[in-house]
Amino acid sequence: MDRCVVLVDAGYLLGAAASLLAGEPSRSRITVDHTALIQQLRERAEADTERPLLRIYWFDGAPDRVPQPEHRRLRVMPRVTVRLGALTRSDGRWAQKGVDAAMHAELTELARNRACSDVVLVTGDGDLLPGLMSAKEHGVAVHLWAVQAADGDYNQSEDLVAEADERRVLDRAWIIRAVRAKDTGICAPAPAPRPEIAAILSAPLPEAALAEAARNGTAPTPAAAPGPPAATAPPAPGRNVPTPKDLAGLRAHTPVPGPQHPQSAGAATGATLRWSSDRGWVDRGGPLGEPAETASLPTLAQLTSAEQRWADREEDITTVGGDPFEVGQVFARRWIERLPETVHMQKLATLYPRIPHRIDGELLRYAARFGLLAHKDDQIDEHDRYAIRAGFWREIDVRAAVEHVGAHPGPPAPTGTPDQPADRLADRLAD
Repeated sequence: MDRCVVLVDAGYLLGAAASLLAGEPSRSRITVDHTALIQQLRERAEADTERPLLRIYWFDGAPDRVPQPEHRRLRVMPRVTVRLGALTRSDGRWAQKGVDAAMHAELTELARNRACSDVVLVTGDGDLLPGLMSAKEHGVAVHLWAVQAADGDYNQSEDLVAEADERRVLDRAWIIRAVRAKDTGICAPAPAPRPEIAAILSAPLPEAALAEAARNGTAPTPAAAPGPPAATAPPAPGRNVPTPKDLAGLRAHTPVPGPQHPQSAGAATGATLRWSSDRGWVDRGGPLGEPAETASLPTLAQLTSAEQRWADREEDITTVGGDPFEVGQVFARRWIERLPETVHMQKLATLYPRIPHRIDGELLRYAARFGLLAHKDDQIDEHDRYAIRAGFWREIDVRAAVEHVGAHPGPPAPTGTPDQPADRLADRLAD
């Protein structure tokens, strides 16, 4: 058949592109426009082979072979087929398993069945040499494409280069049309010093607090209340930042505010709230209970019709990139747009920084669709959880600010006003 097929080793293509543009082969250092990249591959293949395209096969690895956001976007594109191998972690590094074998099997099967006259291979692994030789024996012309090497040397097996019928190099000018290096600098102004954040970072972890109590014969005390500017000094280098679980454990040793401990009311609702949703700090069976305004807030599932659910899924596949901050924003945008009345958004805004547990759980389950679960224990990474919630609150702030301006036109409130959305936004970004 006078058609061409493109077989792409995504690990090689994107890893080499990252080395070229960002100086290291980590794919997390680059942003890829997959639609543009696929279009470029198709146009280049048809021009080089002078044959119409039959199909592009995209070979990549994924934890437990579960499609990641980019794979879901790719596999719904026309003339694109995604084949996934396993992605395993060893010695702190991720490695693909089964991708080369899948490429070999596909290459030999296409050649044996005479499904195409030309095959374009975008790979550098010498393990594919037997498949390349088999395809040639079946009368298929093999075109080998390389990504321009960052050091000007080969980044392909020399045996592959020697056996290929044609060889092309995808240079930097070609790559940057669809791939760019991420800006690793700070994307937002540095937050102002926050004494309460310093208190969180300097608070003893539960184990340390218990050990101190055992030595002194006293119960652990909560983090100190915000003090003068001198209290904003950062923690000692190398100190671990307490997680919500750690802080919840520390709070377990804090007296519950009440008539017997009126002085502890501020401390009990201080630092811990900055990092967690209401689970972990609200004693559901105790005197605090769950606030009535929290229970009255509807979840996104309750606000979403079947038609909207289908449209959401389509948007998730085709346009949502899967960045944790972006995921939080998308979830909040949908929740706000479907609210029957804005009073719910106003109630939620007053609960900051605590996202009600029902909504927070739904938010994290939604984020799990985008491959944000850690492979080892099926838990979302702590840093990603912070980013997801930060994106959620950013969108709430933006919408609340719009509602505030629309309802109360005029000059903005003074910067010291607690209810000013911009001030609370800076606080939340600092968290």
